[in-house]
Amino acid sequence: MPKVKVPRKSTNIDMTAMCDVAFLLLTFFMLTTKFKADDPVVVDTPSSISEIKLPDTDIMAITITKDGRVFFGMDGKYNRERMIDKIGAKFGIGFTEEEVHAFSLTGSFGVPIASLKEFLNLPPEQRTNEKDQPGIPLDSVKNELQYWIVYGRLSNPNTRIAIRGDGETPYPVIKSVMNTLQEKNVNKFNLITDLEARPK
Repeated sequence: MPKVKVPRKSTNIDMTAMCDVAFLLLTFFMLTTKFKADDPVVVDTPSSISEIKLPDTDIMAITITKDGRVFFGMDGKYNRERMIDKIGAKFGIGFTEEEVHAFSLTGSFGVPIASLKEFLNLPPEQRTNEKDQPGIPLDSVKNELQYWIVYGRLSNPNTRIAIRGDGETPYPVIKSVMNTLQEKNVNKFNLITDLEARPK
């Protein structure tokens, strides 16, 4: 007895639901992405063969320019808000709500604590201008970097410290930064470098 052949029909898949899901995911990632704040200085880091990668969050970055100016930055808006409150309490500076908000949006800065209020009242475009920032004092008489390190760690105990220096940065400045870290019992930190190929 012959078999009955079922006629084949082309399958028609409705892709409307798939397109909706794709656009919802795209919208979700666009709205939840955190953009990195602009750094006021461009640093040409030296190269190395180290393949250790820094995590994306919980980073305290100390940047040193080729002329020896020191800049400080910390990720996390709420971490920065807690940190500036602690700095204000330590030095008796009353920061307004607008100034705290401006500081929470600042990625990296290099001004003395005495001129921090003046710096935060500048327009956002001027706050990213490196020429207007003399750097955080690091000399033996007035070492303000130590306060930023201490209160940064108190604001976020899980933070990791990274030093990013220009390839032409004077060695004594790097040594002063490392000595400041060790004075504050920070003996584990990372040096940010550019990756180069391993020698064969």
